Amino acid sequence: MNVIDKCWRNQPNWAANWQRLAGCSVGFAGKMNENRGKDVKFYTVTAPGDDPVSPQTGTIRYGATLLQGKVWINFKKDMVITLKRPLFVKSFTTIDGRGVNVQIAYGSGIVLEKVTNVIIHGLRIHDCRSQPGGLVVLPGGITEQLTGADGDAIRLVSSSKVWIDHNTLYKSEDGLLDVTRGSTDVTISNNWFHNHDKVMLLGHDDGYLRDRKMRVTLAFNRFGPNCKQRMPR
Repeated sequence: MNVIDKCWRNQPNWAANWQRLAGCSVGFAGKMNENRGKDVKFYTVTAPGDDPVSPQTGTIRYGATLLQGKVWINFKKDMVITLKRPLFVKSFTTIDGRGVNVQIAYGSGIVLEKVTNVIIHGLRIHDCRSQPGGLVVLPGGITEQLTGADGDAIRLVSSSKVWIDHNTLYKSEDGLLDVTRGSTDVTISNNWFHNHDKVMLLGHDDGYLRDRKMRVTLAFNRFGPNCKQRMPR
């Protein structure tokens, strides 16, 4: 058991203190202390449905995109969520899949764009597919026309202080985890990547100057079987 797991798995009553997880991160993300506190709103996902324009209460998009302030999301039961458009997660949000089997599958993936203080923990994200353009609600309640989605499982764009931990990612159309366009102070830990071609992208391209100062920690991850390219080395 590594240092992250010792921090919370050794607690037999961890479910009585969900927020303890935020103090267990390591590496460049630092401790995720801004994701916990008395002002955190706990939100339980009760239904797997998805409306990308007018999210319904009880769905993941409502909690992750529209609910204001610090939000800690958990799930009532096992579920498979098929996102009709990318899920844009707002700042100061934790998506915590512990205790149940939550799959993000057969649709779009998760996007963190210009956000900070985000935890994604304990999800199975797989079979993400490219999607045509369409309307989607963004943090702040703004609706925007997207040109399309390329099938990434998780994509970070110009975001900071992000912890991606204990997820299983596989079989998506493009990348499993892309950290791009100046994203920094990111920790990627305890994830299992398998059965995929383009596994991970750290940096937009060699000529993108903001990516030269990118800081990403990779710790305790598992790669394979059947990972073909774009793995850390």
